[in-house]
Amino acid sequence: MPRSVPSVASRERRRKVLKQAKGYFGRRKNVWTVAKNAVDKAKVYQYIGRKQRKRHFRALWITRINAAARAYGFSYSAFMGALDKANVQLNRKVLADLALNDPTAFKAVVDQIKK
Repeated sequence: MPRSVPSVASRERRRKVLKQAKGYFGRRKNVWTVAKNAVDKAKVYQYIGRKQRKRHFRALWITRINAAARAYGFSYSAFMGALDKANVQLNRKVLADLALNDPTAFKAVVDQIKK
């Protein structure tokens, strides 16, 4: 039976990591130990970024809703409270899109909660 050595698999593993490090600056792109650390850190940032993106979009939607609501004499919190009392089931993403792209529809929502 032929001898089994891990050199092919380990070389393939290293080549995969170095391929992921393509475009990095300096030794981070071509030295195995440095590239491995850089790629691992990049994956951590990537994971964190997927969570942060959701927070950032929610903050953007809140800012847009606040700006549009203030044009009709509401603060953001008063507007959202009035929406809840009026039982209007629109989420922040939809409200922000209405405020930005369809002001007449947003005004209809405001009129609905003023009743």
